[in-house]
Amino acid sequence: MPRPRTHDETLRLKLLDRAGELISADGPKALSLRKLAADSGTSTTAVYSLFGSKPDLVNALYVEGFRRFGARLARVPLSGDPVTDLVRLGIAYRESALADPHLYAIMFSRSVPGFEPNAEADQVAQATLAPLTGVVRAAVASGQFQDVAPELITVSLWGFVHGLVSLELSGRLPDGFSVSDAYEKALHANASGWLT
Repeated sequence: MPRPRTHDETLRLKLLDRAGELISADGPKALSLRKLAADSGTSTTAVYSLFGSKPDLVNALYVEGFRRFGARLARVPLSGDPVTDLVRLGIAYRESALADPHLYAIMFSRSVPGFEPNAEADQVAQATLAPLTGVVRAAVASGQFQDVAPELITVSLWGFVHGLVSLELSGRLPDGFSVSDAYEKALHANASGWLT
């Protein structure tokens, strides 16, 4: 009878979530593989077996963050109306950030000094923007959006959403400002600005 596998996907995800929480709460110096293993009820051998090294663990955090993010964006039903679709994608972006704030900082900031994603991780990250890029390209091609480079529109829309979400996560919004109340309206106004 085969030995049960103890270093499975459940443990891998548990370790990734805990590692992200440690970095998010106390900075990258808090990420000790021994502490991570103890907090997760496993051994450092399991951590090394699943990830290899501390840099490999951070790379896996980055990939997992974008994997979850990409899955949420890919599930957004597209209507063919670019403004509606961009608002829906923006809502999914925020939902992803709020669901995994401990991964968001690793994905979009230099929260771990010296970390550079490997080529495969970078490809995963770039691929997550495919739904946004697809909506923008179709809107430009059909004449619904201004005849400018789709990359300009894509990065502008992404920057707008990222800015609002980052301000919300960091608690930097003005007192009394409710993202929940204003977010969808802001997304709609921003996307509508590209209409012809």
